[in-house]
Amino acid sequence: MLYLFLFIALVILAAVLFIAIHPTFGGSPAKEQKQVYSGLDNFSNGRFVNQVPTKMNMSSRDALYMIKESISGGKDRRPSSPIQVPDIDWNKINSEEDSLTWFGHSAFLLSIDNKKLFVDPMLGPVASPVSFAGSKRYSQSMLHFIDDTPFIDDTPFIDAVLITHDHYDHLDYPSIKRLKSKVEHFFVPHGVGAHLNRWGVAKDKITELNWWDEVTFQGLTMALTPSKHFSGRGILNKDTTLWGGWVILGARTRFYTSGDGGYGSHFKEIGQKYGPFNLTLIEGGQYDERWSWVHMTPEEAVQAHLDVQGERMMLVHWGAFTLAYHSWTDPIERALQKADEANVTLITPKIGETFPLDGAFTVPFSSWWKA
Repeated sequence: MLYLFLFIALVILAAVLFIAIHPTFGGSPAKEQKQVYSGLDNFSNGRFVNQVPTKMNMSSRDALYMIKESISGGKDRRPSSPIQVPDIDWNKINSEEDSLTWFGHSAFLLSIDNKKLFVDPMLGPVASPVSFAGSKRYSQSMLHFIDDTPFIDDTPFIDAVLITHDHYDHLDYPSIKRLKSKVEHFFVPHGVGAHLNRWGVAKDKITELNWWDEVTFQGLTMALTPSKHFSGRGILNKDTTLWGGWVILGARTRFYTSGDGGYGSHFKEIGQKYGPFNLTLIEGGQYDERWSWVHMTPEEAVQAHLDVQGERMMLVHWGAFTLAYHSWTDPIERALQKADEANVTLITPKIGETFPLDGAFTVPFSSWWKA
């Protein structure tokens, strides 16, 4: 019995040391930062909190069922073959017209007023702190797209990176390491800058925001908006960084992306303050009744789009990783059905496709996930 206890103690010690040493787990906000956060309405007892009390714990029974489902697997939780992603058309992205390029899940490159904004640039092969565990990307690793990102007149091609929160399927260490020299500035929720600092991003290249904070960047107005979610990359740092969505307002395009989070009244608040939007990107692709308070169903995503006063909608948080137990195509099929019922224009671009946003833009409908 003594040897068993010693073995368990060594395993725990090794895990703690690994988390402390390996950079993928990121950093922690400094004591001075936490003192600043302590004066915020959405920070309590050392942690950020949602606008409304939010259930965060599952029952032991739910946990056991999840383990069982993970082992037994579900039907069609992954594509039967890897998704083929075309080469990125950098010339099209660098044109004068506003455009968007989706990289699957919640990663996308927004070109607006000829500024290039990369949101949640998770292009790595696995949504996990370690390569041998976690959900593998449906396509090949996309990290080479970062390596292919051009410089324009020796200046960074990416004007800014915007992060919604620090979970591994949104904030990816290998992606940031490759991107940091090709980005002019990073805009992140409170606390997330500590991760970037540890990964070699200079402090003067990082701006942290609270909910409803606005910044003007190269003529664009950008605001971090509330979401109902949580954060954390390790065992002991849950909710020590903030989460949210982004409003981006240009001369021709008014844009909103929700970030992760459950459905709530904050969407109507966002619509009243910043709407209408030409395009919304709403998460609704990794859902389960056991965590319904922090992730939306496709039907709730469509309603959130209506609440923020969106014109056209794109469903995100699907198409790259399996993080729930439904089939991988269930999100888009359900969203399309609900959008049809609600008279919402839901666009379905292919991963890697660049489409224009100027004027009354249209995206040719394609059920590419059925191919």
